[in-house]
Amino acid sequence: MKIVYAASEVLPFAKTGGLADVLGALPYEIHLLGHEISVFMPRYKCVNLEKWKFTPVIDRFEIPLGTEKESGRVFKATLPNGVDAYLIDHPEFFMRDGLYGTALGDYPDNDRRFAFFQKAVLETLDALNLKPDIIHCHDWQTGLIPVYLKTLYSSRPIFKKTKSVFTIHNLGYQGNFPPDSLPITGFGWELFKLEKLEFYGKISFLKGGLVYSDLLTTVSERYAKEIQTKEFGCGLEGVLSKRRDTLYGIVNGIDYEEWDPVPSKSASKTELQKENGLKVDPKIPLLGIISRLVDQKGIDILIPVLEEISRSEIQFVLLGTGEEKYHQVFRDVAKKNRGKFGIHILFDAGMAKRIYSGCDMMLFPSYYEPCGLGQMIALRFGTIPVARATGGLADTIQEFHPETGQGTGFLFEEYTSDAFLGAVKKSVLVFQQEKSWPRLVKNAMEADFSWTASAKKYLQIYEMMAHTKSRSLEK
Repeated sequence: MKIVYAASEVLPFAKTGGLADVLGALPYEIHLLGHEISVFMPRYKCVNLEKWKFTPVIDRFEIPLGTEKESGRVFKATLPNGVDAYLIDHPEFFMRDGLYGTALGDYPDNDRRFAFFQKAVLETLDALNLKPDIIHCHDWQTGLIPVYLKTLYSSRPIFKKTKSVFTIHNLGYQGNFPPDSLPITGFGWELFKLEKLEFYGKISFLKGGLVYSDLLTTVSERYAKEIQTKEFGCGLEGVLSKRRDTLYGIVNGIDYEEWDPVPSKSASKTELQKENGLKVDPKIPLLGIISRLVDQKGIDILIPVLEEISRSEIQFVLLGTGEEKYHQVFRDVAKKNRGKFGIHILFDAGMAKRIYSGCDMMLFPSYYEPCGLGQMIALRFGTIPVARATGGLADTIQEFHPETGQGTGFLFEEYTSDAFLGAVKKSVLVFQQEKSWPRLVKNAMEADFSWTASAKKYLQIYEMMAHTKSRSLEK
């Protein structure tokens, strides 16, 4: 099959979150299974064309955006792994320091930027006669592609048999814009209806993908169910409930070559303790957290737990950035607990790997977590996750039972500091048990979250779609 992936960020070119990791891994895994793969992304300022040997394949094309036309170019490179990568070039739109905005907020023209990108993907496929069997779209920045396939581009012969898959990586990011953005997309006002693109008086790029795609996926089975509820549906639970028969949860994987455990965990722990000015003692539990410091990640219920940790024979290391209110709290915590806490308000990939490798436990107190990669990385390193049972965390961690020796981590259900603290205490208790802890670490390291299994599930979906009729809400 010919399968096209369209996304706003892709490793190794550009990344702000887990979306880029998925697009850096999944297309390659599907390629290994014998399929012809193309990946589309905007050409951002951070992309080095010479390094990846990109060459122009379309020197100029024009895209109508409302009453104006915007011109662009297309670059192509065949990556060392055999995947064809295409970059949509429009310097005014994409040659900026940030992908989506600045510290002050989103770029005000994101509607124009990503309407242009999505139309450009389809125009490029047509111009180069790529004739895709599947176009797999990801998050709101590509949510209009399924709409275009069933409306403005439906008469193009090249797309006659093309099916669309739309993956929700995080329903909280929706791409909602004022009604006057609708003409920019090229759609008529007949699409500005509740059952189509209208969402609380705005046009929603994400909702376009939810309504018009032939099939929906999200990044864990638990999250697929959660987003059909009012608590986690972000106002779209009604649409998602209508699509429950065509909504699949498939857990992401991790790159096992990138996250390859070091030979000696004890040596890694010693080095991490030294690096953070902590007492070097293998018997002291060392807890870590690598996270965006925002409410979604459970930072509000973590802070009271730190008070209890500070009074216990436990060490703690944190790495991350996020909301300024949390930055200050953790700086204060660091001052009060020198020699027990290592606090790093930054992001450093090398330090992240040292924390995963050297800690005994990793904390994941998220309020919601569509999938999460951190817990899989922790398991790979034999670092035991202590997590809230939500989304992908619940799907990838099994509660450890010392009496049977089964399980890979510790879970708590209630979103409270007390429930979280209870799970932390339970992990510390097992850590002190000479027979149970090595068994738990062994279980964790034997868990398989490589991309191979997930890719096969996606391929089953692609093959099923290629032989079925359209099943979107809008045909």
